[in-house]
Amino acid sequence: MKINKVHHVAIICSNYEKSKEFYVNILGLKIIKETYRAERDSYKLDLLVGKDTQVELFSFPSPPKRPSYPEASGLRHLAFEVDDVESAIKHLALKGIEAEPVRIDEITGKKFTFFKDPDELPLELYEV
Repeated sequence: MKINKVHHVAIICSNYEKSKEFYVNILGLKIIKETYRAERDSYKLDLLVGKDTQVELFSFPSPPKRPSYPEASGLRHLAFEVDDVESAIKHLALKGIEAEPVRIDEITGKKFTFFKDPDELPLELYEV
């Protein structure tokens, strides 16, 4: 088997409009397609990250809360590549989003930081 890349990451949000605003207007992801699925009373928003990776944003009526245990097994966070971490942090701050202090990856020497989406999902900015 040969895996070429990560195609998409799916996120179920608790407030569709708030999350759409965050991912589109704050993070700047481009809308590929927005679909309302009447049979599920839910939206699916396909967003483009870079040239070919996608985030799928889903809404469902009354989704259950996910318990948060940072070191539990499972997906830990979603990381976005940026050219300049400090510039990205300033952009987030102007939009009222707080990021953690910049850290240095002890293995690669690259800068990174974490912040949260409207559902407090951990997101990372990683400088290339």
